[in-house]
Amino acid sequence: MINMTRKSKIGKVFGILVCVVMFAALFTFIVMSLWNAILPAVLGVKTITFWQALGILILSKILFGGFGGGGKWKERGRARWNDRMMSKWGNMSEEDRERFKSKWEAKCGSGWRRPFGGQRFEERKPEEKGEAGAE
Repeated sequence: MINMTRKSKIGKVFGILVCVVMFAALFTFIVMSLWNAILPAVLGVKTITFWQALGILILSKILFGGFGGGGKWKERGRARWNDRMMSKWGNMSEEDRERFKSKWEAKCGSGWRRPFGGQRFEERKPEEKGEAGAE
């Protein structure tokens, strides 16, 4: 039974790999065909080969898309990190918080996350009724 499961997993991985390669080849062929059908007539550029089209796709992915991917996975990871940091922050004493803030200010500069005249959010005093909107 274990041997069948291993063969099944290897078959699935191989099938997925074949599908990914076929999709990439199809997408590259579409890019090459569109380039060769439109751009030489419009812009006067040379036609490109399959491998040049693949290179353009990879270059555009690096320049514009990055290799982060993830989507929901990335959001979940970010939310998990935020939850851990909020938990740590909640367990810190007031002295530990001040030490933490001082270290980050030393690393990032004195203007780090201080949009209201250099004050931290928790240091900002509520506006008096007469000040808001007064000219």
